[in-house]
Amino acid sequence: MNSTATAKPGRIAVIDDEPDIRLVITDALTADGHEVLAFGDGESGLAAILETSFDIAFIDINLPGIDGFDVLAKIVEKETDVAVIIITGRATVANAIEATRAGAYEYVTKPFDLDKIRLLARNVMQRRVLQFELDGLRDRERSQHEPGVEIVGQSPPMQEVYKTIGRVADSSAVVLLQGESGTGKERIARAIHAWSNRWLGPFIAVNCSAIPDDLLESEMFGHERGAFTGASGLRRGKFEQARGGTLLLDEIGEMPLALQAKLLRVLQEKEFSRVGGHETIAADCRIVAATNQVLEKAVSQGRFREDLYYRLKVVVIDIPPLRERSEDIPSLVDYFLDNINREHGFAIRGLSPDALSSLLTHDWPGNVRELENVLVRAAAMAPSRLLTTEDLPFSGPREANDYPSMSLEEIVVVKLREYLDRQGDSPPGNLHPRVLELVEKPLIEVVLERVGGNQLHAARMLGINRNTLRKKITDLDIDLRAFGDRG
Repeated sequence: MNSTATAKPGRIAVIDDEPDIRLVITDALTADGHEVLAFGDGESGLAAILETSFDIAFIDINLPGIDGFDVLAKIVEKETDVAVIIITGRATVANAIEATRAGAYEYVTKPFDLDKIRLLARNVMQRRVLQFELDGLRDRERSQHEPGVEIVGQSPPMQEVYKTIGRVADSSAVVLLQGESGTGKERIARAIHAWSNRWLGPFIAVNCSAIPDDLLESEMFGHERGAFTGASGLRRGKFEQARGGTLLLDEIGEMPLALQAKLLRVLQEKEFSRVGGHETIAADCRIVAATNQVLEKAVSQGRFREDLYYRLKVVVIDIPPLRERSEDIPSLVDYFLDNINREHGFAIRGLSPDALSSLLTHDWPGNVRELENVLVRAAAMAPSRLLTTEDLPFSGPREANDYPSMSLEEIVVVKLREYLDRQGDSPPGNLHPRVLELVEKPLIEVVLERVGGNQLHAARMLGINRNTLRKKITDLDIDLRAFGDRG
């Protein structure tokens, strides 16, 4: 927004029963380039304002017929976009209070300085230029979060989500987003922010599962210099970074119990202190929490504080899994393919009918994120500009589909025999590590896809620790960008 916006001439109404007052104001404002229409009574002035477009109205309180306050009330009632400046010869406290409470932009008393009248008109018009620019910025920002753009889908379950966003966006209530991995909880959080009265503030997201427990408190609240080994300077945490905006606490169910107690205090007291600090800092941000867990179950198991759960459960939005809104898949495919073509330089023009049918009947355990990843990889590997079932990972390879009754182990045996057959009479001498690598990389990739790129959840599913998983990802050259890279 440009704070040095140049004021443009406006269309101004002057309503006063004194001819001399009307004349001097009209002459002064006309000299500044404004179009000015003068009226000697409230009825004619109000009729003109309600029938045509005005930017500003200078209105005397004491008028024949309806007085200035009645005119102001009608203007406010009709929600016209007019800045009303009340003029009066009786400078009383009651008049000043009543004028501002009734919706007047400003209140001036007679005798007045014409330069003040001209300055008021200039300020109003400058504000209008700034508001126009602000509205344009708001429209551009919010257009990124309108249903059908960033959040795709018009199915009944998604319509309920949109309705709830509309109801709660401008409130300061804590919102809890519940849904499976990959359902788009962060996009919903961003939409809540974009449609809130904090939309010009920052949107800050912190993934509670991706940060080691011993660093999470500092990440959330910041730290002072010397607070712990390695704290070489002051660092502002996510709560400070989100001042005036929205803070998304993603994967809130993974937050350690000790930090849950500190978060509860922040939600109750609206203040916090940095690690190693004594200064009390106001927590001025809207909280949105997200989880793919059933927090009630976590509470019953002692993994999540009951009091914090009820602090978060103010407004709950349940994000439907993709399998419950399959009618949105064609729109999602169009949206993702458009992004994929633009970002990767592909020229995919669509899907064959059988490929789309395959997408519609898949159960999508990884939800929308899985759909996006499937399309990215299909687009990268497809031999033509039309994606077919052969390009989809769950539609092939065809040989595997030939063994529907076989167990995983039996299919592995068959495929290993085929692999050795292709080696001929001279199989490689490193067969054991080579086969383990061939199996290990797709195993990790399939698990990462299943959990939406969440490395903590992937490590648990694989039965290895997170550091081991990270090393294998590096050693096996696994591209985390295909799975969302959520740490």
